[in-house]
Amino acid sequence: MDKRILLVAAFLGVTAIILGAFGAHALKKLLSVEQLATFEVGVRYQMYHALFLLFVGTFAFLGEKERSIIFYLTIVGVLFFSGSIYLLATNTITNLKTKFLGPITPIGGLFLVSAWGYLFYAVLSKKQ
Repeated sequence: MDKRILLVAAFLGVTAIILGAFGAHALKKLLSVEQLATFEVGVRYQMYHALFLLFVGTFAFLGEKERSIIFYLTIVGVLFFSGSIYLLATNTITNLKTKFLGPITPIGGLFLVSAWGYLFYAVLSKKQ
């Protein structure tokens, strides 16, 4: 599991950098300032959680089950939160019907909060 967590963390990190550069350069001429700012929020939260997974994957204090729960909560959270933001921010150039994504973003946020909350719980419940 640790290797998988680290691989996903690296993948999320590298794709956040690529998407950030893509947004700053290629999308700059195609999106409004507000859309670009929204896109950057998705990139920022993806990178935060890539670093979070990097930490979780190397944190020996957590057990395998605890890491697994945090891992899956984070993956679903990033996909729902950042993924929906990317699609919502670029809907004027993709012409996708993205209205249904509005509720997906906060659900993704809830998964991300749950991952952090579960980390808090897991550390708090450990005996010295």
